[in-house]
Amino acid sequence: MIKFIIPAIAIFLLVLFWDKINDTIYKKFNIKINYIVATITVVVLGVIFALLYF
Repeated sequence: MIKFIIPAIAIFLLVLFWDKINDTIYKKFNIKINYIVATITVVVLGVIFALLYF
């Protein structure tokens, strides 16, 4: 039961504080994390679809 509750709380907190996390990373590294997350998501989906196709 604990192994389901802890990731759910972590994801909830990540979604809840996403703007604050994004602003902090933008101030430190001068890059928007939304672009990084979108790129990683597209690459992962591309790999999954490629593996399913072949």
